Amino acid sequence: MSIWGKVIGGVAGFTMGGPLGAIMGTVAGHAYDKMKEGDTPQVENNDTLQVAFTTAIIVLSAKMAKADGKVTREEVDAFKQMFNIPAAEMENVGRLFNEAKQDAKGFEPYAEQISMLFAHQPAVLEKLMGGLFHIARADGVVHPDEIIFLRKTALIFGFTEPQFDRLKAIHMGATGGQGGREGRGGGGTTTDTDPYQVLGINRKTTDAEVKKAYRKLIRENHPDTLIAQGMPQEFIDVANEKMAAINAAYDLVEKERGLK
Repeated sequence: MSIWGKVIGGVAGFTMGGPLGAIMGTVAGHAYDKMKEGDTPQVENNDTLQVAFTTAIIVLSAKMAKADGKVTREEVDAFKQMFNIPAAEMENVGRLFNEAKQDAKGFEPYAEQISMLFAHQPAVLEKLMGGLFHIARADGVVHPDEIIFLRKTALIFGFTEPQFDRLKAIHMGATGGQGGREGRGGGGTTTDTDPYQVLGINRKTTDAEVKKAYRKLIRENHPDTLIAQGMPQEFIDVANEKMAAINAAYDLVEKERGLK
């Protein structure tokens, strides 16, 4: 069964609990009588983590799209294309998306639960943020309310303001620009992006520390690492967008410093 079928079928919903399990139950038609306010999410296996991640990206993407007051066709199409949803699962995934997009209010409990589930996997949370940035950019305009939504979600996930600014620089450029520059791995940073910010370092960082920071980012964002931490295989292509930005940033720093 694909990860989409597991989500819609409510697999792991009972052990997951909380708001993510509740919305799964609503769409799947199950009764989650045991869910009460204040329930602590439980994670018993990697399957549960993968379902949690997938449900979270659907719900938060829907609320992200609604943050500026309307959900555009471009945002819906971007969601469908980005996650390569099988035709057989499209209607069911759409039901979950539509259930969640009723308004942008109430996203905090979902963000809080996913933050707890992946408290020790910040790289996975970064990938989820990357997906939300992609949805925000889909219609060509990133609304201020969408930035507020993204910032609040990042802070709930445990990222600091500087860390959010780094994620914003990776996915939108330092000033929100949408140009492109090719880099190692087929992707790129935008032309107004500070490559040092993308790598989480500064211009005073030594060459040795630059290389160390780059290797650490590549290791943390390797597909095998992410799958082991709970990211479904279906999302690895999305994760590669950040890897491309990291590689492009390192290319710029490498050329600037003449690194070998």
